[in-house]
Amino acid sequence: MNAELEKLVRLHKAEQETRRLEAELGQVPRSRQELETRLTVERSRLDAARAAHDASAKARKARESGVQDLESKRSKYKGQLMEVKTNKEYTAMLHEIETVEREIRALEDQILEEMERMETLGQDVRREEAAFKVIEGEARKERLALDSREAGLQALVQRAREERAASAAAVPEETLARYERIAHLRGSGVAEARDGICSACRVKLRVQVWVEVRRNEVLIECDSCSRILYYEPPPPTVAVEP
Repeated sequence: MNAELEKLVRLHKAEQETRRLEAELGQVPRSRQELETRLTVERSRLDAARAAHDASAKARKARESGVQDLESKRSKYKGQLMEVKTNKEYTAMLHEIETVEREIRALEDQILEEMERMETLGQDVRREEAAFKVIEGEARKERLALDSREAGLQALVQRAREERAASAAAVPEETLARYERIAHLRGSGVAEARDGICSACRVKLRVQVWVEVRRNEVLIECDSCSRILYYEPPPPTVAVEP
């Protein structure tokens, strides 16, 4: 292969590897954010279960307070019952006491229902707490793995950038300028030719161009995308003895 072409191919592959590693490194923060989002969703489930249990406890407490108030009212009415002067007043006071007692019984029924509800909600809370504990432990491990991956990729990216810089430095200045001009326009400065086709733009090469490209002796640009073409011969086949 032509020396300049070989250097350009080496530079191209170094750039490809650098971009690949940079893309992987860029995925780490996104993976970390996805992890935190999943954890937030699971934490919200636990928070919702706790909030429902707390709301039920407050409702029970409010009803118990209501019973106390009604019992105080009933005691007051019973005290007044001994002071009434007429049968009509006595009957009216009994009616008030019965009304209060009905309200007390209704609240006591609601308190029993709320106690049953609290028991169910308490089970939900314990189940969500256990599930979140497992998920939180897994998230802790994933964070450590992501931190380790990020550190490893940062080192690989730095090494790839250094290799890219070294490859660029080895290319003659004029050829490098030509390569970088094409890369700026097309995203890459060179492209492999396979089966008579430019692998980058997928346009079929003219027969004479294909013949010249396969020799790898001069820098030849694709007629369609202007990338510098190179050819990699297929690996030799290994004969398998019968």
